[in-house]
Amino acid sequence: MGISRRAFTGGVLGLAAAGGTSLVAAPALADTPTLEAREGAAQLLPPDHAATPIWGYEGQVPGPLIRVRQGERVRRRFVNGLPQASTVHWHGIRIDNAMDGVPDLTQAAVPPGGNFLYDFVAPDAGTYWYHAHTRTWEQLARGLYGALIVEEADGGPALDRDELMLIDDWRLTQEAEIVPNFGAMGDRSHAGRLGNWVTINGAGDWRRTVRRHERLRLRLANVANARILMLGLHGLEGWIVALDGQPLAAPEPLDRLLLAPAQRADLLVDATAEEGSDAFLLSLEREGTFAIATFRVEGVMRPRRLAAPAPLEPNPVAPLHGLADARSARLLMQGGAMGGMQSAIMGGRETEIREMAAWGRVWAFNGVADFPAQPLLELAAGETARIAIVNETAWPHAMHLHGHHFRRIGEDRTLGPLRDTLLLDRQETAEIAFVADNPGDWLLHCHMPEHSAGGMETWIRVG
Repeated sequence: MGISRRAFTGGVLGLAAAGGTSLVAAPALADTPTLEAREGAAQLLPPDHAATPIWGYEGQVPGPLIRVRQGERVRRRFVNGLPQASTVHWHGIRIDNAMDGVPDLTQAAVPPGGNFLYDFVAPDAGTYWYHAHTRTWEQLARGLYGALIVEEADGGPALDRDELMLIDDWRLTQEAEIVPNFGAMGDRSHAGRLGNWVTINGAGDWRRTVRRHERLRLRLANVANARILMLGLHGLEGWIVALDGQPLAAPEPLDRLLLAPAQRADLLVDATAEEGSDAFLLSLEREGTFAIATFRVEGVMRPRRLAAPAPLEPNPVAPLHGLADARSARLLMQGGAMGGMQSAIMGGRETEIREMAAWGRVWAFNGVADFPAQPLLELAAGETARIAIVNETAWPHAMHLHGHHFRRIGEDRTLGPLRDTLLLDRQETAEIAFVADNPGDWLLHCHMPEHSAGGMETWIRVG
């Protein structure tokens, strides 16, 4: 098997693959930790290169790890030390709508020098993350993200080590600076902003030393703007136990793992490589197979592998019911390069694509390129909803629903695992279903932020 470590060349890489909860008593404001977005620097490239100027929470990439136990409270005073307005979105967490961090929908954007108190309870165990949700196509690409881990109330599975791995790609110059063409029309109308350098937790050469037959929990998150990851293992064997923070009904043996932007996966893996050798997390790409994380095997943890793991304890997500009578909607995705869209509604009138592009709009949902004034669905609390999403474009899209988790309805009417982000390939149709049990106005959008800014946004209302 040919495995190599990617060298930095400065060239752009190709696409890898096409209940809100009641709050407990509040602590004093003086005891509330801050989460400041500010300028900083990170050694993204090898040490013989300069550090890269970034924007980060507390000036670092990734931002501080927030780790709580299921049912505990998360309380952070966001301080905006940036030259732009910003907000924080707590991705995948089923929290109160006012805490969701979407400007002009759930809160006002926090201006430079301003602050906002985020205060919520984490109802679900799992791997989640937080990131900027204002000018996301720029602020995410500059490094504004971090992880939120919610530990299982029962202590979780038996393992030897828990590793968080936030996978990002960066568009860097030879001088180790971020290429500042944020929101470029070529990115908006094509695959989104793809980088030329991959990091894990901000490191371009992420390494750990493990022992043979050691069991690890790998918490993987794709935090890139647009890169779709196809991942594999070498010298590690194991199972997928959760997707997007939600436990699977049964662990699934891992061969390959597809992670769209914003998706997460929890793996339980054993180090099976021989002592003195290396195991790898691999990125499987058109250009070849690349090691993006290295596990050096030194010593033996135990003489043989542990038994296969039991399923994780499920989270209290409402089960689907009444699918036959569910409120339904259709979401047609149009536009982009080679999409053939000639016009869409913008500014309340039919607008030709050239004029749309001049305003940065090149995509449409149901023929509308603006953020719509009316929700795609208006639902009563506890009502079941179904949304058929039709991708008529020439590009894949990662559709993210805020405030809820959904299941994909298969062609044979089987239900897929709970997710908060769904990858749709070009010319693909998918139907999702969920119980609308979290009141508020919730965003539904493509999580390639260049696509979202280019017209791929809508919303639902839960009464």
